[in-house]
Amino acid sequence: MNFSFTEDHNMIAQMVKDFTEKEIRPNVRKWDEEQHFPKELFKKAGELGLMGVLVPEEFGGAGLGYFEYIAVIEEISKVCGSIGLSVAAHNSLCTNHILKFGNKEQKNKWLPKLASGEWIGAWGLTEPNTGSDAMRMKCTAVEDGDHWVINGAKNFITHGKSGDIIVVIARTGELLDSHGMTAFAVERGTQGFSGGKKEDKLGMRASETAEVIFDNCRVHKNNILGKIGEGFIQSMKILDGGRISIGALSIGMAEGAMNASITYAKEREQFGKPISKFQGVSFKLADMATELEASKLLLYKAADVLMNGGDANKYSAMAKYKSSEVAVAIANEAVQVFGGYGYIKEYPVEKFYRDSKLATIGEGTSEIQKLVISRSLLSN
Repeated sequence: MNFSFTEDHNMIAQMVKDFTEKEIRPNVRKWDEEQHFPKELFKKAGELGLMGVLVPEEFGGAGLGYFEYIAVIEEISKVCGSIGLSVAAHNSLCTNHILKFGNKEQKNKWLPKLASGEWIGAWGLTEPNTGSDAMRMKCTAVEDGDHWVINGAKNFITHGKSGDIIVVIARTGELLDSHGMTAFAVERGTQGFSGGKKEDKLGMRASETAEVIFDNCRVHKNNILGKIGEGFIQSMKILDGGRISIGALSIGMAEGAMNASITYAKEREQFGKPISKFQGVSFKLADMATELEASKLLLYKAADVLMNGGDANKYSAMAKYKSSEVAVAIANEAVQVFGGYGYIKEYPVEKFYRDSKLATIGEGTSEIQKLVISRSLLSN
């Protein structure tokens, strides 16, 4: 692995930082309190190539790699985890699923709109009764001539109401058959496809999370991604990249909380000197920085394996598990450094504290990551 980032990588990080400071930071608290999903922001992000980071230029994307993608999500999440989450879900789930498993016609049809930010993407695997146990899904698709009829519901879907297209995994075979599920791309406006309840969340409140409903939704066979029966297998591969996204999201939030703590510790005085001079505080900062760097190394390792065509399953699970738990720990300590002010919305760390917890749950809980890692270790 090369730990020296290129000039292009650093330029991209600076560009995203400038965009975030101008377009996101002034609105963070307002969007959070109002649970406002700023859809218009993502068109601006698309103009900078941030909505199709991994998409090749021939399909309207930026044509960049995972190291640059990590930099994009990290820089955004330093300021707002909600926006970082939405950009990550759009890129790594919906868009990436079409990129990896769509045919040339499907890619030409949908990727330019997604990469430009004209369209927002959603991805549907989770159901009310199936979180980690995805093979028990009840959402079904039944063949009817040249169409498939989808019935059922998905929940906890990022952009479930506002998304312009969703990649949905539906059961087309027997229950518990890993080859009995198929991926469909369904455009907003398709009869029988609608958004349901929008969730009122603890954190990540500016990233829309909602139920998606399919009621006799007729989808043409041309909207199948890959082959019939491949949906679950495809999803597991997509989640390898998705876990790298959550890792980048976690690292960004952790770094945002740590930086706020360092600044505050230098400025806040007690007993006649800055609290950074007290070992009880300075050691917290040392622990934050060390855990953050360890998380970054795991994340870069996973990205390096993935980019070089290796099996990133174990490493992406490790990176996601470590970085998400570290983000929660750092956010918790950041609140402690701020003391009473850390519990007040006027200061940034209470939002990092609320937002960070989602990273230990979304795209596979910490417990599921341990399962993935242990199975990899014991399979040989």
